[in-house]
Parts: sequence; C-alpha cells; structure tokens
Amino acid sequence: MNGSTTLLTHTLTANISRAASKSLYSSIATTGLRASYATIRAPSCSSRRNFSSTRRTQLEFFPPPKNTPNIKTTPASWPHPTASEEQLKQIEVAHREPRTFSDWAAYNMVRVLRWGTDLATGYRHDPNKPYVMNERKWLVRFIFLETVAGVPGMVAGMLRHYRSLRRMKRDNGWIETMLEDAYNERMHLLTFMKMAEPGRFMKLMIMGAQGVFGNGFFLAYLLSPKTCHRFVGYLEEEATKTYSYAIEDLESGKLPAWENLEAPDIAVRYWNMPEGKRTMRDLLYYIRADEAKHREIHHTLGNLNQAEDPNPFVSEYKDPSKPHPGKGIDHMKSKGWEREEVV
Repeated sequence: MNGSTTLLTHTLTANISRAASKSLYSSIATTGLRASYATIRAPSCSSRRNFSSTRRTQLEFFPPPKNTPNIKTTPASWPHPTASEEQLKQIEVAHREPRTFSDWAAYNMVRVLRWGTDLATGYRHDPNKPYVMNERKWLVRFIFLETVAGVPGMVAGMLRHYRSLRRMKRDNGWIETMLEDAYNERMHLLTFMKMAEPGRFMKLMIMGAQGVFGNGFFLAYLLSPKTCHRFVGYLEEEATKTYSYAIEDLESGKLPAWENLEAPDIAVRYWNMPEGKRTMRDLLYYIRADEAKHREIHHTLGNLNQAEDPNPFVSEYKDPSKPHPGKGIDHMKSKGWEREEVV
C-alpha cells in the first residue's frame, strides 16, 4: 500500500460511521460508492453494504507501477499548464445568456440534465434548507460527473478526425484541443478514484449514463456541432459552480475531514502542485480552474464557423502582445471569446 492511497484521516472514519448510524447510506447513489479499504475503515458499515457486492479484499485496486526492465515512467500526454494561486482564486461563476434558438435548446437541455444528475447523486446545496452534503456525498458527485464529463471531448475529437479523413482536409487544430479536453476530465476522475471506489450499483449507473449520453452526443454533434459546443459550455458552467460550492463548504468548516487532507500523488504530478500547496483544498481550486477553462473553450468554439475557422486556443497570433486565447488561464474569458476577437 503506498502513501497516496492512505488519504482520509481518522476524522473521516468517525464521520462516515456517524453517517451510517443515521441511515444516510439509504440514498441509492451514496450506497453505490464504497470507500477504498486504504481510505476508510468503518467496521460499523460492514453489515450495511446494501447495493455493494464487491468483496472487501478487492477494494485495494491501485497496485504500484510494474517494475519493467526498460520503462521508468509514463508522463502525461498533455502536460498541464502552470497556474499561480492568484489565478486559481480569481476563477468565478459566470453565465452566458442564450442568444439564439440553439443556445436556448442547449441551455434547457443542461438544466434537465442537471436535475437528473442531482437526483441520481443525492446532491442538494440550497442555503435556505438544512445542510446535507458531506465528504462522501461530494465524492459521489465528483466521480459520477467526471465519468460523463470526459465524453464530449472524445466524441467531438473522433468525429472531427473522421471528417478530416473523409474530406481529406485539415481540421485547423480542433481535434487536439478536444482530445486534451477529454484527457483532462479523465485525470479528474483518476484523481478522485484514488480516494474512493464505486460499487457495482454505481458502476451500473455510470454505464447507463455514459451509454445514453455518449450516443446522444454523437448524433447531436453530427447534426449541429455549434449547439453541442454551446451545450458543453453551459455544462461546464454548472461544473464550475459545483466545485465553487465544494470549496466554500471546505473553507467554511463543513468538510472537516478534508481540511488537512493531502492530494493524491497522481494529482501532485499532473498539476505540478508546489510544495506547501498540495492539500484537498488546493486540488479543488485546480479542478475548478480546469472546468472554467473548458467553459471558455466550448463557448468560444460555439461562436466560430465549425468548418472553416482555426482553433484559437492553439493558434499563433499576428500581435502576440494583445490578450488572446491560449492553453493557460492567463487571459481567460468566462463567457467565451467572440468570433471577431479571435479570427
């Protein structure tokens, strides 16, 4: 067992035990998530496994890398851009008002999807009602969302790749950004999977959600890529809001088990987290910034000519001294760049 999997402290053990005694595990989504054996050891939960059916001996499922004769390590295919603490804290919740019919269709579809996801994961964050979120429920939310969030970029990249082959034309840099988008979302998932493992019921929910969403997005992107990018832009608005709420909860003392929790090694390496800034709080700031970046990317791409315009996030500009889109968050626009600003 390595140090990166021994994450949650005794405080979380007590927290989970108390939650179990109050029957909080009766939530379908919550019972679908089992904490890893190295992370949470709550003996009182052994008789309340409900939808969980995996043997406890299988919970430690992150073995150390194999010591192969030649390979030392496998670095990230898309290294993460660096960001300062000031930049991370400047990320804000924002909303781009719908302007066209396709915008309204995308926005309302996100609202429906948000309602369904909240219901499935037992999420509620209403300041006018009693507080119900805790560390375990946040992990349920994060894991479920990230398994779906990595779908749009991969589907869009694949379809644009096929289109480029079919028409024997360049794609103007869109494919790479879409694949990097999907890769980044998967890194979010892998990070949270170092903290907890879904049970078979939650895995079944994830398979169903991914199957429906993946195929639906595939067909929708064939019909209207512009609407799909706007849809993902609105989806990332909700993700930015969700992580902002989690940060507020953590900083207000509502998530005591995460106050001194160290980020997993996989997160430290991927985000290049500096010494002294490797806590769960710092991790949430990094992930929120990623979601805000995806929000900017897809709102911007939704403003462009899908067939002809170059990807502004990987382009070289005639006047590099002027603010322009890039891979980092130096000059980020929360509502996206307008076409006349970048093309």
